[in-house]
Order: sequence, then structure tokens, then C-alpha cells
Amino acid sequence: MKRYVEGTDRSQGILFPEQLDDYVGEDNIVRVVDAFLEALDLYALGFAGAEPSRTGRPAYHPAVLLGIYIYGYLNRIQSSRRLEREAQRNVELMWLTGRLAPDFKTIADFRKNNGDAICQVCRQFVKVCRRIGMFSDSSGVAIDGSKFKAVNNRDKNFTNNKLQARIEQLEEGISRYMEELDRADRDPALVPDTRVANIKEKIAALKGQIEGLAEIDKKLKATPDQQISLTDPDARSMSTTGRGTATVGYNVQTAVDTQHHLIVAHEVTNVGHDRT
Repeated sequence: MKRYVEGTDRSQGILFPEQLDDYVGEDNIVRVVDAFLEALDLYALGFAGAEPSRTGRPAYHPAVLLGIYIYGYLNRIQSSRRLEREAQRNVELMWLTGRLAPDFKTIADFRKNNGDAICQVCRQFVKVCRRIGMFSDSSGVAIDGSKFKAVNNRDKNFTNNKLQARIEQLEEGISRYMEELDRADRDPALVPDTRVANIKEKIAALKGQIEGLAEIDKKLKATPDQQISLTDPDARSMSTTGRGTATVGYNVQTAVDTQHHLIVAHEVTNVGHDRT
């Protein structure tokens, strides 16, 4: 193709192969990540595998897996499967890991088994930022919250209003079944015997649910905020941006330095608003 910028022939042999380092600029963020990892004492921070086992198959060094995790955080890549693909094709990540490409299960297990140690790394990062003057007295701090959905289903979360509404719904169902039984008493031909037996079973089931809700009501009255979640006790129902919508979860509040946009601190709460 004439008069176009031409690329290199894929089948062209190279006498002196390029170095991987040539593809990563001097100001690339992965060089900062690499320098930060080298300065960490992973053993003191509590990372599993920081001291290699004398027997068994060699494991990945925690610095490699932590580097992948930090790179994913910086580039909004959260999935361990996506991180696995990036380690196989992303030049920056190849440079950072030395062309190591752990599978997604290894990456996910590292994240699961080293949660406390990763939190310690976050604290170390904040300390480094303070030492080099990234946080100054003149800069302000912005605080905002993000709602994260919990495992707890909305049907397993109760407030006084939701509990009373659920009890009224069950009582209405019992009333409808009782009316049908009254019709069967007045004229047995209207309702077959099998239907009558089925209705009685349903009434008994609804009464059992009401008794269960009564037990929940006792626990609900003993809670300070008059709210209870059965699956995830700490989760709370919180309003979201959509009108009339709510999610059962947590409010992660983050304080960010307004000058360099660095996270100063974060805290997980179950308070639905950010006013306090």
C-alpha cells in the first residue's frame, strides 16, 4: 500500500530483539507501582507466601500478585478473569510481572486470603503520600458515600412498616381462604373436597408465617435503629438515586484530598446518609 504508514512484516525476523523495557515509558505509572512494591516488607505486612515453603511446588511471589491487583485497581479492572487476560496481552502488566501470567483462581485466592494485608498496604501508601507532601494543610478533603449491595435480599430485611405490611398481606390472604371455606360450608357442591383440604393447608402455612414474623417483631423492637436483616445482620436498607428504590447493603464513605485526588481514608458504615 503506497503512500501509507507501513507496519513491520509479521514474518520478518529480528536479529536483535527489542527489550520489553523499551515499550514502557519512563513516566509510566507501572514504574511507580514497581518502586512502591520494592519498598514494601511483605512479610511484616502479613502476606501469605512471603516466606517460601521448603517443599512443594514453587508459588508466585506475593509482590507479583499484589502488583496485578494494584494495576487492576488503577485501571478499574476488578474481575480476576479479566486480570488473567490482561496479564497475557497487556505490555504494561507483562513488564510489571516479568511476563508471568497467573490464572484467575490464583488471583482471586490471593485477594481472598490476604484481605488484612492488602489493607495494611493501603495504609502504607497513605503514609508514603504524607512523607512526600502529597497531603498538605492547605488542601481540603471531600467526603462522599457509595452504596454497596449486600448478600442480604430485600425480602429478608425488615423495618416496622415493612413488617406490618407483610403481616397485613398474610392476614388478607387468610381472609380470602376463610371466605372460600364459608362458601364450601354453605354449598359443598361449589368447592371440591380436595380444594377444601388444600385451602386448609395454605391457611396453616400463612399462620405459621405470621408466627415467624411475630418472633422477628420481638427482635426488631430490641434493635436500636428498628431494622433487622436476617442473612447479613449488619446490612441496612438504604435509598439510592432512583426514586422509590432502595438497596440492602452498606455505605462506604471515602475522604479524598481535593488537591491530588488521593484517598485519605475510608470507612464502611451501615448509615444510609452522608450527613454525619
